[in-house]
Amino acid sequence: MQINADFSKKAVVDSNQEPWVPSPLPGVERRMLERIGGEHAARATTIVRYDPGSRFSAHAHGGGEEFIVLEGTFSDEHGDYKTGTYVRNPVGSKHSPFSEDGCTIFVKLQQMDPEDQDFIRIDTTSASWQPGLVDGLEVMPLHQYGAENIALVRWQPGMVFQPHVHIGGEEILVLEGTFEDEHGTYPKGTWLRSPPDSRHTPFTKQGCTIYVKTGHLGSM
Repeated sequence: MQINADFSKKAVVDSNQEPWVPSPLPGVERRMLERIGGEHAARATTIVRYDPGSRFSAHAHGGGEEFIVLEGTFSDEHGDYKTGTYVRNPVGSKHSPFSEDGCTIFVKLQQMDPEDQDFIRIDTTSASWQPGLVDGLEVMPLHQYGAENIALVRWQPGMVFQPHVHIGGEEILVLEGTFEDEHGTYPKGTWLRSPPDSRHTPFTKQGCTIYVKTGHLGSM
């Protein structure tokens, strides 16, 4: 299976318009945003929905796992992760996930450097925001390793950012509001991946909050 597998091209998916695809386990469905390979994919970026009381079998993450809880509470034997929690489980980690009340998560699999062995849990609903590069922009750093940087970025209504280039590429999930640039308008739930050396001038009329990852796609 190949979904948005050409990293030299921009990818834009409004996840709200994508069908839910059943997983091998009852009560767990997926909206596939990026995928290389079948059920045991070599790389996957996905919106996953757990029905109340659903469970996923115990498994290891050979390439690591990164996720943010979009709705509900996601759980495993290590803890409960409510809406807004950001989690990184490094290469080689294991768990048995479930959700008592149901949840939806944005999850990235098989995309970590084996040397990046930090376990991370951040409650983004209570963590501090930092001033951005310009007025009207706030940033919540989540993780940095090598060239890869991950953060939440909160934009005030009417905010316009300067034109810039993403040498190592950029990936965005719109968590709230509507994000925009000269190429399009991206409402809540939209996932974007821009290739290395891409450029744009982002802005927002109504304000937005986005998950942003940069530097992880290498260079062209």
